[in-house]
Amino acid sequence: MSEHALRPSPISPTVDFAAEGVQHGFLRLPYSRDDSAWGSVMIPLTVVKNGEGPTALLTGGNHGDEYEGPIALFDLARTLKAQDVTGRVIIVPAMNYPAFLAGTRTSPIDKGNMNRSFPGAPDGSVTQKIADYFQRTLLPLADIVLDYHSGGRTLDFLPFCAAHVLPDEMQEAKAFELVRAFGAPWSMKMLEIDAVGMYDTAAEDMGKIFITTELGGGGTATAKSAAIARRGVANVLKAAGILKGALETAQTTWLDMPDGNCFSFAEDGGLIEPVFDLGDDVKSGDVVARIYPIGRTGAQPLEVKAKMDGILTARHFPGLVKSGDCVSVLAAVVV
Repeated sequence: MSEHALRPSPISPTVDFAAEGVQHGFLRLPYSRDDSAWGSVMIPLTVVKNGEGPTALLTGGNHGDEYEGPIALFDLARTLKAQDVTGRVIIVPAMNYPAFLAGTRTSPIDKGNMNRSFPGAPDGSVTQKIADYFQRTLLPLADIVLDYHSGGRTLDFLPFCAAHVLPDEMQEAKAFELVRAFGAPWSMKMLEIDAVGMYDTAAEDMGKIFITTELGGGGTATAKSAAIARRGVANVLKAAGILKGALETAQTTWLDMPDGNCFSFAEDGGLIEPVFDLGDDVKSGDVVARIYPIGRTGAQPLEVKAKMDGILTARHFPGLVKSGDCVSVLAAVVV
């Protein structure tokens, strides 16, 4: 056992995870700062429990500039009734609460990216302490985990629910069953650029049934993306046998990210011109974007070309791009 694992978490919940009924409270993390010597980060959460059954851990705001998850989960927290539940639902609408309050991907306190901070540390930075509490306290309580994402301020996605290909085929199959139940317009076999330190990886390594989403982007939500998020979480809870009622079925198209050729990156910075829109068919060798140098006129743009056939699933959102930024993501339609 690691030295960190022997130390208690500084986070204390104001709810009892074993108690019946509906509880609204906080995860209180002491945080001494210039404007509050004995201050705390107060992370809102709701626990709804009724009898014996599975536990679902529902999280949004892993990145603070992604809003569909917080919208769906703040709404669910105020409306979910204990009599409609069999088992337990733990709702944390804004997991990286400091980042959520700032509207930034990472925490303004320590620049911590929550989704690269696992397993965390009880004596680390604020972000690492939150990750540690999820790693050692909340994830062990859960049977299924739904973590909402979207593109934030820098990416825009087709709205999809996703799971990963896993060594454990039964665990993988159960995850994709919940992806199907979520009922997003698109469903993805997702490939991560770097899975080290991710909440996804922490949950999957514990054997939890983990699903996630990418539901839009640009640092905002739309009526459609918020509706997809709301419907999806209800469907997942119903499919898991936790929430009463029938699933609200929706047609979905399955996508696959087979390898690293899905991704294209900028090799220089400048003004980006998208050549395709989300959902468009793209062929290998097609120019997916042009990047114009902005230091002088008359220079030729850099062409970013597709490395596979597929549909445009994600794109860089702001009008200016930097070297190393992800320009586009392609995925293959599963027939």
